[in-house]
Amino acid sequence: MDIKVQAVHFTADQKLIDYVESKVSKLNLFNDHIVSTEVFLRLDNTTEVENKIGEVKIHLPGKELFAKKQAKSFEEAIDLASEALRKQVLKDKEKVS
Repeated sequence: MDIKVQAVHFTADQKLIDYVESKVSKLNLFNDHIVSTEVFLRLDNTTEVENKIGEVKIHLPGKELFAKKQAKSFEEAIDLASEALRKQVLKDKEKVS
């Protein structure tokens, strides 16, 4: 599975990128037909504490699954997004089976 991580309007350190890649790559355990994954990390321009946004898009043959979560840290946002996608992947796999 090809994983692309893009940080929008800031530079992500390698530790964050490694964390994101390890979290997202675990989705392959639930469906081995995942072609690629795109991850976008954004900072919201609000004064709120929860201003970190993690967006994850999974490309499967013939379709895309997407989750967007906002949290206090990028790690938490990616955790929430990958959990939402895990549910979507399992639901999609049940439909195909």
